[in-house]
Amino acid sequence: MLHTRLVPLALGLLASLCALPAVALAAPAAAPAKGHDPIWEARLHSFSQADYDTEVEALFSAWEKATGRHIAPGPKGRVGLKVYTDSGPGMATPIPLVKAVIAALERRGYKHDKIFLVGLNQLRMRMTGYLPNLVTGKSPFPGTPIYVLESGRYYDPLWFYDSPLPSRFDPVFMESQTKDVPNDTTVDQDRKSFLATPLFLDSDFWINLPVFTDHPTLGINGALVNATLWNASNTARFFRSPANAPAAVAEMSAIPELRETWLFTIASLQHYQYIGGPYFNSLYTVSEPIIWLSQDPVLLDTLMLNRINTWRKKNGFEPVSDEIRTLDFAHVLGVGSDRLSDAHIICLNR
Repeated sequence: MLHTRLVPLALGLLASLCALPAVALAAPAAAPAKGHDPIWEARLHSFSQADYDTEVEALFSAWEKATGRHIAPGPKGRVGLKVYTDSGPGMATPIPLVKAVIAALERRGYKHDKIFLVGLNQLRMRMTGYLPNLVTGKSPFPGTPIYVLESGRYYDPLWFYDSPLPSRFDPVFMESQTKDVPNDTTVDQDRKSFLATPLFLDSDFWINLPVFTDHPTLGINGALVNATLWNASNTARFFRSPANAPAAVAEMSAIPELRETWLFTIASLQHYQYIGGPYFNSLYTVSEPIIWLSQDPVLLDTLMLNRINTWRKKNGFEPVSDEIRTLDFAHVLGVGSDRLSDAHIICLNR
């Protein structure tokens, strides 16, 4: 049953692992114990387009074999890809990964112009190469529809997340976002965050393509945040409150309509950042030739939080505070598991 007024679900309640013994790719019967969704891992020989194409296809095929589901055009014949560009150049969803996902979908019958990209901010999408270069006019995605959420064209007034936290500001360039901008909206408008409806109303399904950084308020900026706060309007307001931002991420990620059309998350570890995020700082970045695919965004974020803390400790920084409970809240709401012991990684190659 569809609900067009999406309110907090449980606000009262919310006040490399492949270095371990390998798990070979197996038939569906080899699903992990306890019913937890596995994570499929593919290792890249390089970050070339050819290697991304090969390994993304292997991930798609492994997921289809294990789940018994064949990805093919449905009644709407469209697919959305949610990319991350909001840390600017150097820390955005790798373009070769996106191209490889598009190619895998085309091999399964989707027409090129029916696969659309969704990003938040026009300037940063242009800075990271997703929108056409203003000098050459060239784009790495000719013929691919690209939706910029901050244009306001892709929100539906009937679909919103309601929270009594007014005001807005930009999570990356927060110092200048509200300078000289009058606030002429009502309190009722300010408390609503409108959702990117093309992903769950206009497509057969959508795929999440995050990048991972640490975050001072959320702990980790990754799969959950890319699908929620970077996927709706007027949500940066939550970052003013260390208590409310994690709750908002968890509650939005548990919205049934969003979850039902969210096929899985594919994440490349070509670059991630362990301190100073979400601002990009090349001094604190790590690169691993790994791609993950999973239906459990909480577990992906949990694995990455473990990596981030490992690198922090190596370099003399304090780990991310245990008081930031974003993943714990999402676990409570049934979005996924925040326990490392639940991680079942299926390595497709070595």
